[in-house]
This record gives sequence, C-alpha cells and structure tokens, in this order.
Amino acid sequence: MTNERRYADARRVLDQAAAAAVDPDLAARIAGTLSYVLVQTGDPQAAERLCRDAVAADGLSAHTRGVLAGQLGSLLANQGRLDEALVWLERAISTIPDDPVAVANIRMNRSVLLMQRGDLVASTADLEEAVAAFAEHGDAVDVAEAQHNLGYVSLLGGDIVRAMREMAAARPAIAAASPANAAIGDVDRAEVLRDAGLVTEAERLLARAASVFGENRMPQARGEAEFHLARSLLRHDTARAAATARAAARRFKRLGNRLWAARAEAILQRAAFAGGALDRAGRRFPEMRRRPTPEDVRRVARVLDAGGLRSDAAALRLAQELWRARRDAPAGRLPRLPASASVEVRLLADEVRAARALRAGRVAETRRHAARGLDELAASQASFGSLDLQTSLVMHGSGLMLAGLDAAVQSGRPDVVFEWSERARHLSIQVLPLRPPPDPELAGDLAELRVLRADLAGADWLSDPRAVELGERLRQRQWTTTGARGVEERVGLGAVRATLDADTAVLSFVFSGKDMHCLVVTRDAEAVVPLPGWDDARTALAGLRSDLDVAASVRSGPMVAVIRRGLDARLAALSAALLDGPLRRTAARRLVLTAPGVLAGLPWGMLPALQGRAFTLAGSVTRWVRGRSAAAPITSAGFAAGPRVARGEEEVARAASAWPSPPLLRGGDATVDAVSALGGEVDLLHVAAHGRHAVDNPLFSGLELADGVLFGYDIDRMPRVPATVVLSACEVGRSAVRWGEEAVGMTRSWLHAGARCVVAAPVVVADDEACELLAAMHEGLAAGRRPADALADATARTGILAPFQAHGDGL
Repeated sequence: MTNERRYADARRVLDQAAAAAVDPDLAARIAGTLSYVLVQTGDPQAAERLCRDAVAADGLSAHTRGVLAGQLGSLLANQGRLDEALVWLERAISTIPDDPVAVANIRMNRSVLLMQRGDLVASTADLEEAVAAFAEHGDAVDVAEAQHNLGYVSLLGGDIVRAMREMAAARPAIAAASPANAAIGDVDRAEVLRDAGLVTEAERLLARAASVFGENRMPQARGEAEFHLARSLLRHDTARAAATARAAARRFKRLGNRLWAARAEAILQRAAFAGGALDRAGRRFPEMRRRPTPEDVRRVARVLDAGGLRSDAAALRLAQELWRARRDAPAGRLPRLPASASVEVRLLADEVRAARALRAGRVAETRRHAARGLDELAASQASFGSLDLQTSLVMHGSGLMLAGLDAAVQSGRPDVVFEWSERARHLSIQVLPLRPPPDPELAGDLAELRVLRADLAGADWLSDPRAVELGERLRQRQWTTTGARGVEERVGLGAVRATLDADTAVLSFVFSGKDMHCLVVTRDAEAVVPLPGWDDARTALAGLRSDLDVAASVRSGPMVAVIRRGLDARLAALSAALLDGPLRRTAARRLVLTAPGVLAGLPWGMLPALQGRAFTLAGSVTRWVRGRSAAAPITSAGFAAGPRVARGEEEVARAASAWPSPPLLRGGDATVDAVSALGGEVDLLHVAAHGRHAVDNPLFSGLELADGVLFGYDIDRMPRVPATVVLSACEVGRSAVRWGEEAVGMTRSWLHAGARCVVAAPVVVADDEACELLAAMHEGLAAGRRPADALADATARTGILAPFQAHGDGL
C-alpha cells in the first residue's frame, strides 16, 4: 500500500499492526514505515519523533537499527536538513552491507541529497550501484526508479537528451505501479521539458501532478509540484508564478519544511523582481504591489545556503541585482557562483553584468557580457539537431539577446547592428541537422496519431491522454535520433555586400525590447534606420489577423467594400511604419527580409510598399548567403491535392500544366506516404490542402491528406526533401513565437529538414485567389525564375494581392 502511495489505507493497517506487535524488531520496522507515511501525509514532526524513538529502542538487531537509520536519514533529507541526513544515511549503509536491496534503497535516497548538494558524480555512483543491485535482487519498478533518477542527474548536468531518454524508458514500469508514482515521475519529466523551453507541456504535467498528489493527500509532493510549476511560470507569467509560489510556501510552512518553504519564497521574490522586464511576446511584466526588501532576500538566501542550495540562493541574489541594474539603483555585490551552478544561473550572472554596463552607457562592455553568455548557450546547443530543441533552448538567452541588441542599436554602427541581428536570427538555426534513420515505430505512432486527429476533430485534440502519450514519445525520438552534422558560422557584413547585386538589398528588422530599427544593406552602403512609428505599428498588428480572416471568408455582398477599406487602411499604416523609412535608402526591387518574433505572421507581400518588389523572408542573412552558392535550377515538379479543398484539384492541375508531364496525386491517391515519397523524387513539391497551425505544439501543425494529417514530425521521416515546397493551405505558413526572437511552424519544419525555399501564407487564403495566383507563379518557375521572383511576377500579372510569401532562399 505504501509503495502504491495508498497512505490512508497503509496507516490504518500499520496502526493495527503496531498495536499487535510484540517482537521489538517488528515493532520498530512498523514504526519506521509509519513515520514515512506520516511525512507523506503532512506530519513530519510526529514522523521524526516516532522514528528517533524506534531507532533508540532496546533489543533491536543491527540490521533493523540500520534500516531505521536509513529511514531517519531520508526523513531529515525530506525536511531539508541535509547535513544531519547524510550522517544517518552513511551510518545505515555501513550497518547493513549484507542486505543489497535495503542498501540500494538508501543509496537512492542519498543520491537525491547529493543532487541537491550539486555532487553529481557521487550521486551517479550511488544510482549506478542501486541499478545493479535492483537488477539482481529487486523488481522492475525498483530498476525503473533508479534509471529515472539517473535521467534527473543528466538533466542537472545539462544533458537534456539523455535525461529524456532515461526517463521515457523508465516511465512505463513506474506509471504501472500507481497514479501517484506516475505523477512523481512526471514532475521530473516536466523539469526536462521546462529546461528545453517547452513550458506549455511542462506546466500541463505539473498541474496534473499537483492534482494527483492532492487527491492522494500528499502535501509535500503537492507543494514540490507547485514549486516547479511556479518556477516554469516565472519565464512568461509572473503573476501566476507569484500566486503559485505563495501557495507552495504556505504548504511547506504548515509541514514545518523550512528549506522547501525558502525555495518557494525565492521564486515568489524573483517574480516580484521581474516586474517591468519583457516577456516572450515583447510585453512588460506587471509590477508587483510589494517588492522584497534587501533583508527579505538575505533571510531567504541564508536558509538556501545553509541547506546546500547555493544555486537557488545565487539565482535569487542575481534577480535582485538585475532589478537594481534596470532601475539605476545602487548595485550590491554579485554572488559567487558555485562550481555546480546551472547554465541558467551562469547566464543570469552575465545578464546582470550586461544590464549594469548598459545602464552606465558602456555599450561595448554590454555586448561582451551578452556575447559571452550567448556563446556558452550556443556551445550547449551544438549537439542538438532536433528542431524542437534548437528553437526552445533560445529561452535561456532571451534576456542577454535583448541586452546585446539594445547595446548594438545604441552604438549606431551598422556592422555591430548586423552582428547582433544575425546572432538573434541565427542562434536557433546554426546547428545543421543530420537526417534521422528510418524508424518504423515512429511511423506507427504518427499513423495512430492521424487516426486520433480524425476521431477527435476539436481544436484541443492534443489534450487527449493517448495523444499526449504519443506526442511525448515522438518528441523523445526526435530529440534522440536527430543528430548534428556541424555548426554554420555567421557571415560578416562584408560577405553580405559582396553577395548583393545592384538590384538586391537586405532589410533586417531589429527589435531591441522597446524600439524597432531596420538595417538596410546594399552593395554599396549600409544604414541603421530608426522606425519611430513602431508603437502605431504594434497597435495595427493587433487586429490584422482577424481583418485578414474576415476578408478571406466574405467574398460577396454589401460588406465586402467596407471590410476591404478597413483592411487596406491597416495594411497601409503598417507599410508606412515599417517600410517607408528603409525603402528611402534603396531603390532595389529584390529584397531579403529578416524579422524578429514580434513581426511573426505579418503578410509582407500585402503591404503597399512591397508591391512590385520580389522578396524572401530569410531565417537569417547568413543562411541566405550560404544558400545562394548551393542553389540549383528546378527541373522537376510534383503536385498533390488534399480532400475537401474548393478548386484544389483545379489549382494543382493548372499549376502542373506549366511543367512537362509532372506526377499529380488527387483524391484517394494523395496519402501521407504517397506525398512523402513524391517529395523525395522531385525538386519542387506543391500541395493544395486544408492546413492548421497548432499553437501549443507547432510540429503538430499539418496538411490534411486523403488518409489523415501530414504533421511537421512526418517531414523528418522523408529520406530526401524537395528544394522548393509550395504549401497552398490556410495557416501553415504561420509560426508560433516561443521566446521573442524564435518562431517555429510547418514552414520552418521544411526548411530545417533541408528545403531551400517554402512558399506559404501565414493567414487564411481564399481558394479562388490561391488557384489563380499559384497557377501563374508556376509559369515563372517552369521558365527558370526564382520562387520570390515568380511570385512577384504572378502578383503583377493577375492583380491578386494574397498573403503568399517566399521563406528561406527565395531569391
């Protein structure tokens, strides 16, 4: 019952057994188990008294006394009294060397204590000993729990991929034991997801775990889940982080657990210090009504230091110093970081140094501090080929990136602004992935997910428990099977200018946290152009998507003219704010654009200033420059039409007529496998299908084909991807902004897999406009025109102004 976390039932049975026990060893063993139940159900003081009385009782065997010493050590560790706990745990191990399973359990508990202390080498040694002992003498659940904890050590050591692999392998056995066991494992798995930047999934797991612990009357475990939830929310929702941390702190105080209460209070204080900072959407976090005093910080940090949690203490002190630096308040002394400090804490220290230098006007020093932290982050990414990991790990560097961009803009130097613009654009795409090997199990999971997607047609289908399980397995496989074949170095401004011709220019938009600038680069010159209308542009952006959706759906009747006038006015305002100034610096008719996350989803081709111009939206200027040398002519094309698309089959038939005898998949022939195979045989793949963008998990965005959805994850299964992809589907050109500069979606999935250019729309497109415009575009493509040029020519010939745009190397 205790192992299954059925604590109420276990306590009733233990009370009955204690009343009947006569043998001293048996009575002591019952007391030891009961003390564990008391800790889990919220009475640690009574548990400690009971356990100490039991271990001191007369007439006990050495073995029983050793087991009780281990239980007392675990109880003390649970309360954060690590020094006392370590003494008792070591005494227990030395007392019962002839009981391998009991020693293995004590090593498991000691390994957790050593993790908290930051001694990962010793913790790993304990866990490996435990795995070996359990494998020989224990059961499958024991082995799985030790393997799971090895995954947690990997997480603390920064190896996210191994952490996910170990925990995923251990989960089936752990989850089969009981819902509470599964929830305990899920809390640790949520930490992996959170450290990988996947906070939505992490927070869903943590909220569910806290609920399970509440149902099972496990207040300590519930408080720990709430603590980790608050820590995750700290990145993007400080108000909820504060409320959740406050609830956890109260729970720990009721339990008498001073160390865990201090950990929760530290998150509460950090949430208060985050007031005024930028969230991932570029908005300011709200100011808290009460800000911690210096004495509040010292009090909590002292408890954390005394408990061996020096990284937690350092993070709190650094948050206070960052708040001071942002407000020109007198600076305190920077804390000395422990050798075991996580990457997150080290980056926070660099951010404090950068913020202090920026406030003092030392912009070059600001850039040095920011660059040092970002270079460390980039090095930690170098082995991650997975798109999910590359995009999400940017979370850790968002503050440093904004500091560096702000300092670069303040310098006024185009070369410096370009360097930092490219840092922001290129950080998450610099690792060049290796194509993963064929994986039949992954293919099977995706096939099952397609069936679920069809059966659960609602927008929240991904919250179905089976869909969640499959999604986690898919992510784990992608993380572990997609390797890296190298890092693409950024190019300099001179290399860019050497690549440009007289009619091509680069426009790199740079968001520094409060202002927007545009770096204009031509073959002969470069200039940093401030955009004073940025605040008005942000206001216009807020309602643009709904205006575009309405305009695409209302195609006739008296409201058409009214809707069109409103949309035109909004597009004109955006065009003036973003492009009038930069385009006064160049007459080039071909443009390479790079844009920050706050401009994600903007249909650039519909802005008046870009009409008559060809442009491509590049992931980074570096990627565009290097792609130019690898560009090859399009010599073959293939076409597919999904079900229920008005004029979809007509669209692909008309587009295909520009090419000599191209393969064309329609009706029941346009299956996921058939379209995937076709993509591996041609230089250009055009798919007309209904598409949907999954905001919480963009790699589950997809194209609806005859037998289900082709997901972003499916693209990684293709042994070869076409150089050019045309997606005539609503929303699949849209990206989800994760951490300010970073966006990911179906378009990005194709580019990450190796496509050179993707033509897609970020918003809903009317079927008749897609049919006419894209058919005309193929005439240019078949004649050898580059995708962006062919799209601009088609727009001019047809007069159709649609949101299709070229992404990647379109010029």
